[in-house]
Amino acid sequence: MADFYTIEKQDGRWWFITPDGARFWSIGMNHIDSAALRYVESDGVWEREFGNSQEQWLRTVADDLRDWGFNTIGWTQEVVIITPGYHRHSRPFTYEEYQWADMPYCHLLPFTEAHQWQVEVRMPDLTSSDFEEWCDYVARDECVRLRDDPKLIGYFYCDCPQWVHTSPDTQWRGSLVDPELLESEAGRRELSVIAERYYRITHDAIRRYDPNHLILGDRWEANAVLPEEVVRAALPYVDVLSFQCFGTVENIATKMRHWADFADRPVLLADAAGHIRAHSDTSWPPTADRLHDTDHYRQVMDALGDIPQCIGYHLCGAYLKNNARMCGFRDPANNQINETVAGIRAVNAERQRRQNP
Repeated sequence: MADFYTIEKQDGRWWFITPDGARFWSIGMNHIDSAALRYVESDGVWEREFGNSQEQWLRTVADDLRDWGFNTIGWTQEVVIITPGYHRHSRPFTYEEYQWADMPYCHLLPFTEAHQWQVEVRMPDLTSSDFEEWCDYVARDECVRLRDDPKLIGYFYCDCPQWVHTSPDTQWRGSLVDPELLESEAGRRELSVIAERYYRITHDAIRRYDPNHLILGDRWEANAVLPEEVVRAALPYVDVLSFQCFGTVENIATKMRHWADFADRPVLLADAAGHIRAHSDTSWPPTADRLHDTDHYRQVMDALGDIPQCIGYHLCGAYLKNNARMCGFRDPANNQINETVAGIRAVNAERQRRQNP
């Protein structure tokens, strides 16, 4: 047995393998931030129930997640403001916070700010020595503290990097590479060279300080243009292919199966959700509260179970509903949202039963 999480193909299906040698299908909760309990309208619940203690709160969070059938803390940072000028997330968890939660977890390393939601920061030059120096700092600062923790599953990189796509809010900064490179064989070769350098530098920075943990890589946006050259360049340097993918069950299943079959490597649905609303607002950012569509969640979970390369599904939470996301498992007064919890708990219990018949 290894001392840390690994991946292994058994009887034609890929799995995470725990440090104890057990098969592990990751059922994750993303976006966990306590600040929603400190709104003025929360009426002192943070001090009253948790004594102003992040440690006490995180132990309660972990109890909730296990009760609801989750076995993994996914990407913890939560969206806290969405306006034309600001789209920001909460800070990442520290080593100490992961210890207080005492659950398997994934950690995002901020090698780039190329997230498709990042409207404030220019794109990095991936070919510069500055980028290499920055990656070394990130790994030195974060991986050294995490490298001996058997609860850490692995490292994510960027959340939905804009390799060749942009949105109206990010057109000013462009994409990581010129999308016109896709229009010629020479351009695609250049893209391959740039992507290979990026994944090699990030990989080597991690391995310089942490030889132990899995590399989950970028959380690619499956609904955007994602050149095969980028994914192919990553293959020698990541252990898992990770994706965000929203939409219909059919859309998610089709996109995940495509990339699962691309290289027969483990794939992780690292961020997805469906919602139901008592109103007509389907936009993002939301203007009114919404609930998780637990039937959508069940159908996606079933579809992923039919993909032998798929090793997990991390739900786009959040644990707490705030005024930016307007969706979660508890409200700002810390009341459990039972319509969501009951359905999600049942789906997760069935998924874990299938893992451990």
